[in-house]
Amino acid sequence: MKNSILVNKILSTEFYSVNQIFETKGKVYTYLNPVSYLTALDNKELFGKMDGIFADGDLLVKAIKMVYGKQVTRRSFDMTSMAPELFSYAEEHGKTIYIVASKQEQVEKAVEIFRERYPKVKFAGYRNGYFASEQEMDEEAKHIVKLNSDFLIVGMGALMQEKFLLKVKDAGYQGVGFTCGGFIHQTSRNEIDYYPAWVDKTNLRFVYRMWKEPHTRKRYVMAGLLFPARFIVEKIFG
Repeated sequence: MKNSILVNKILSTEFYSVNQIFETKGKVYTYLNPVSYLTALDNKELFGKMDGIFADGDLLVKAIKMVYGKQVTRRSFDMTSMAPELFSYAEEHGKTIYIVASKQEQVEKAVEIFRERYPKVKFAGYRNGYFASEQEMDEEAKHIVKLNSDFLIVGMGALMQEKFLLKVKDAGYQGVGFTCGGFIHQTSRNEIDYYPAWVDKTNLRFVYRMWKEPHTRKRYVMAGLLFPARFIVEKIFG
C-alpha cells in the first residue's frame, strides 16, 4: 500500500509555513474538501501538477489521520483560515492582488468589501470567472502575466479553477496563485465572515453551509456516502 499522489501533495504542502508559501514565487495552490477530492481522484494528473494542495475541511483532515496516520492542518481560502492572512500580508508588504472569480457584479462587490476591511491592499485588477472560449482564457492568462501581480485568487469551481491557474503558470506567471472556491460569491453577499464564530469553533462549517445554501446539500450527501469508500480504496490501490 502507498500514499496517493493527492495525499502526498497535501502532506508535502503541510511542511511549509504560510509566510513561506506567500514568499515562494511562481507557485500555484489549491484546496480539497471531500466533495472536490472526488473530482480530483478522477483528474489526478491535473491536480498532481499543482505546487501544493491544502486539506480544506475537518472530514478530510480526520480521514488522513485515520487512514494514513498523518496529522495535517485544515486550511481554507476563507476568513476562518488563509484569506485574512493573505490580505494582511499584502497590506503589510505592499503586495498586489488580482482576482478572477464568480460573476462580474459579484467580484466587483467583493472587492469593495475587501477594500473596506483592508484599505491598504492594492488590487492589480479583477474580472469574472466566465470565459467564452479557450482563446479568451489564454489571452487573460497572458494579461495576468504582464500585470505581474504578486498574488492571484481564482474562484471558478473545482477543476476549471485549477486548469486556469496552471494555464497562467505555464504562461510564465511569477506570483503566487490560489483557488478560492465560493469565497468571492459568499463575500459579495456581505458575508465576508461567512461562518459565525460558534460554527467555526465547533467545526460545523459544512452543516452550516448546507443550511445556508440548499443547492450544496446533494453534493455534500454524495460526498458523505462516496468519499470514505473511495478514500480507503485509493489507499489500498494507489
